Amino acid sequence: MSLARAPKFSSFVTGGILAAVMGASVFLAQDASAASTGFRQAVAEMAWEDDAVASYYRQNDYAPIWTADTPESAARRRALMQALEEASMHGLPDMSVRASELVEQMRSVRSTRDLGAVEVALSRALVDYATDLQTGLIDAPARIDEGIVRKKHQVDAARFLEGISKDRPAAFLQKLVPASPQYRALLREKMRLETLMNAGGWGATVPVRKMEPGDSGPNVIALRDRLVSMGYLQPTATRTYDLSLEDAVRRFQGEHGLEVDGVAGEGTLTEMNRPVTDRIKSVLVAMERERWLTPERGPRHILVNLTDFSAKIVDDGEISFETRSVIGSNRSDRRTPEFSDEMDHMVINPSWYVPRSIVTKEYLPKLKNNPNAHSYIEITDNRGRVVNRNSVDFSQFTARSFPFAMRQPPSSRNALGLVKFMFPNKYNIYLHDTPQKSLFGREVRAYSHGCIRLQKPFDFAYALLAPQTENPKDYFHRVLNSGKETKVSLEIKVPVHLIYRTAFVSQDGRAEFRRDIYGRDAKIWSALERAGVALPGVQG
Repeated sequence: MSLARAPKFSSFVTGGILAAVMGASVFLAQDASAASTGFRQAVAEMAWEDDAVASYYRQNDYAPIWTADTPESAARRRALMQALEEASMHGLPDMSVRASELVEQMRSVRSTRDLGAVEVALSRALVDYATDLQTGLIDAPARIDEGIVRKKHQVDAARFLEGISKDRPAAFLQKLVPASPQYRALLREKMRLETLMNAGGWGATVPVRKMEPGDSGPNVIALRDRLVSMGYLQPTATRTYDLSLEDAVRRFQGEHGLEVDGVAGEGTLTEMNRPVTDRIKSVLVAMERERWLTPERGPRHILVNLTDFSAKIVDDGEISFETRSVIGSNRSDRRTPEFSDEMDHMVINPSWYVPRSIVTKEYLPKLKNNPNAHSYIEITDNRGRVVNRNSVDFSQFTARSFPFAMRQPPSSRNALGLVKFMFPNKYNIYLHDTPQKSLFGREVRAYSHGCIRLQKPFDFAYALLAPQTENPKDYFHRVLNSGKETKVSLEIKVPVHLIYRTAFVSQDGRAEFRRDIYGRDAKIWSALERAGVALPGVQG
């Protein structure tokens, strides 16, 4: 087919966001059957490296989504260009340049081959945008930090092309935005913080010198002004650290994971002095992390936010139980990993089967000096028989050659306490009780070898057992009082999500922030920057 036979042109793109290209045109065949073979060949050739795109066109007989001379195709083009223009709103790289390049490619079409290239380029743009928006920009989080072992949920890219071709384009693209209430709330917080940043932020910082109720002077005034600008205190002329100022400090501390004592100490002031840009980065990273997490989280699920040192049971979107937790200490071999699994049982009166790494790194050196070290822990052979400590020369063994295991029988002194909650996984992570109750009173609670200790494990057990027994408390204590190690299966498995959020929005709609205890968010932000994400108004 020659250009002379089919010289029909139509406006390809319209709309306010593309006013500069109102005159963009594309070559469109007046006789579709004449162009069909060339168009099909062009699309097949251009799409062959992209399995999802190529598969979609093969299954749909190479019918065009974008380049037909129809109102429907024009609406799809407009909607896609609008979405690309607004991609950065979601913390994705600015795609406006790509949108402009696509418009220029449309404008330059002069042959059927060019038309096929445009068709595939637009489909690829949709797939790239939709995949990043739904599953995250970072392909392999574990490459960023080995503790982020979360498996991102997968999507069928061909589904995006199917959807845009059958649904109303603008409505379909809107449905691609993650539907979780947390994502939507983070998006609103991002826009709020950006407005603040553009208005100059929270004003002057506060000198980092301890202040407490009763103090007065210029530092208290600086504290007062900062709290007013951050929205924790109504405008006031007070020059004294009075009750209203103390209450504002307490609210700030509570929303930033700090000890709530009403005293503006070094930790509180350091967090208060963080600029708006730091908080925007935390929100952007939280949005990326939210995209990694499967949207099917379970009507009932367990949510452990490592940075918040908390464990929650969520029922139909509402927190039905919450307790403090202790997580892995900030050492390379002890940090708690991030992943999701399913809890299927608890063990009441558990034994503690000491992990091999702890046996060889911590206990063996002590056994070499004193065979009776940690005498409350049994040493067992490969058949589970208890070994007489005094009959063994522990000095002959290395970490590699040590042939024994170690087990702490059930007791109130057991390292796991009186109950553990199992979601079997290759990382050997679980939730459990602990005899070290004093740790729950600390502000930063990162002390374990990696597992998660619960402040209220009995109440946690009652909540889990409630759906399957009329009196979960009586049932639990009847088993507990037997003193026997007992496995209790959960009739309905409960999804468990170990997450890491330094920014989140609480159920009352307030944004809260936590410290990056493992340094993981800093690594993710660096990766997002390398991928093209930038703060608003900041060029990469």
